[in-house]
Amino acid sequence: MPISLPLKEMTLEEKLQAMESIWDDLCAHAERMPSPDWHGEVLAGREAAIERGEERFEDWDTARRKIDQDLQ
Repeated sequence: MPISLPLKEMTLEEKLQAMESIWDDLCAHAERMPSPDWHGEVLAGREAAIERGEERFEDWDTARRKIDQDLQ
């Protein structure tokens, strides 16, 4: 079913609200969207790197600070 939105007439805020509505709906039905095989492969690789001591977990606040610093 084709969907047409008046994107040229929508404000940035309206576009973001539309995106948030779509994202919220997708999240509410996440069980219907299987992850691709490569997701499992990436996760397995990361778990193996953690077990080998090559990687480590960080809490979200620390990770967010590092991301913010990298963007500056």
